[in-house]
Amino acid sequence: MKPVCLVIGAGAGIGGTVGKRFAREGYHAVLCRRTDQAGLAKLVEEIEREGGSASGFLMNAVAENTIEQRVAQVEADIGPIEIAIYNLGAQIGNRTLSETSAKAFEMGWRLGTLGLFRLAKSVCGPMVERGGGTLIVTSATAAVRGNAGQHSHAAAMGGRRLLCQTLNAELSPRNIHVAHVVVDGSVDAPDTLGKMLGPERFQALRETKGAEDGLMLPERIADTYCHIAQQHRSVWTHELDLRSFSDLPWWNH
Repeated sequence: MKPVCLVIGAGAGIGGTVGKRFAREGYHAVLCRRTDQAGLAKLVEEIEREGGSASGFLMNAVAENTIEQRVAQVEADIGPIEIAIYNLGAQIGNRTLSETSAKAFEMGWRLGTLGLFRLAKSVCGPMVERGGGTLIVTSATAAVRGNAGQHSHAAAMGGRRLLCQTLNAELSPRNIHVAHVVVDGSVDAPDTLGKMLGPERFQALRETKGAEDGLMLPERIADTYCHIAQQHRSVWTHELDLRSFSDLPWWNH
């Protein structure tokens, strides 16, 4: 029975690429995403073609008990979850305060913070019982800087960051490594940036900024996640930020 890397938010960008990388490292990748069964099947097929093993599940992480049930089923039917990746975004787009409904604001919180709490509550207990584990959380610039029009996103990501710190305070002494990764820049990801820009603008950006390494490559982000998961506990990273060499960091804006 292989150890499992569970990815919540396994699209064609960071999440799916991270799952593929951990499959190369010998893990069974359990890939969960909300929509696109064909895209999910393609990810699983690519992993298996490379000699790895994977399972794919469509899952609405906001719905009640979906995360909890999936974790329980994976533990029972596939194997122990040694690494969990929380990669759900919570971006609803720039909206003024008057344009941000209570429902939209709450959705950001459910995706950005509550979902992570539910995952941690589900996976960390078994990890503690087994003597260790890793939880890596994809985050965003909004976790450390609130911009105009980002009421929902900033609150969600700020909560995500502080939840990670709280989890660390409780779980690090119990050999659970929690890492909060601030993705501070544009990622070459068709599921996120590609949808926001549209296919023509996205392709043009790839051919210009991307050609000069100005877009963050999911494959290289996956390298970092793999490194975090392999760190010795005497030098654990609990928070880091990633960006292209050509982008100013969030604190210099």
